[in-house]
Amino acid sequence: MIRYATLEAAEAALGRAMTAAEAAWFRHSRSTPEYCLYFESLVILLAAYSLVPLPLAMLELCAPAKLTTPYKLQPQVRLSPAAFLRCYKDTARVLVLLTIRPLLYLPYPIVKIAGIRSGLPLPSAGEVGAQLLVYMLVEDYLGYWLHRLLHRGWAYNKIHYVHHEYPAPMGFAAAHSHWVELLILGFPAFVGTVIVPCHMTTFWLWFAIRGAVAIDTHSGYNKKLHFI
Repeated sequence: MIRYATLEAAEAALGRAMTAAEAAWFRHSRSTPEYCLYFESLVILLAAYSLVPLPLAMLELCAPAKLTTPYKLQPQVRLSPAAFLRCYKDTARVLVLLTIRPLLYLPYPIVKIAGIRSGLPLPSAGEVGAQLLVYMLVEDYLGYWLHRLLHRGWAYNKIHYVHHEYPAPMGFAAAHSHWVELLILGFPAFVGTVIVPCHMTTFWLWFAIRGAVAIDTHSGYNKKLHFI
């Protein structure tokens, strides 16, 4: 929670006028416990999972096949509305259950210990960019090796097989996994924030970007589609 009672008091402590972004953040967070600010990052992740895949899903369901087939990685496969809906419902249920319990309670102490802050001033664009670069590199490295381990014997047969239930990829399948896998592959996303602590707004941005990248990777379309 930001400790200043008024905008004027916050500006006096900063020794300058707030930017528009800082004023907006101040109004949002001055009476909000830090725990609730952390929880909002999970809400953002759920919102990204629900909304980002929609344009390509609607394109596949509504557009003529001749328009989308040249850009599909598996052009011979067209998923049904029932497949999209079932994938979304199954995955959303697991994500909500994880949010309500493990993800809601367990990582917050780590966030506090790591020193993620919620006060003023807001970070500069350069600071945010450098931190996001670190987070992406850490998550990419750790995620690669954990993913390889999940493809081995027992781990694949008991855990990772769920992620491959839909052999034709779609955005909603990005998080379609066993709940244990979501925890395992979610861990690397937190490691970077512990190594290089950031502001809560950067924390939000990181999880939004991470979700969007995973959805894009599983979209089932090649990159040319984005330049039509």
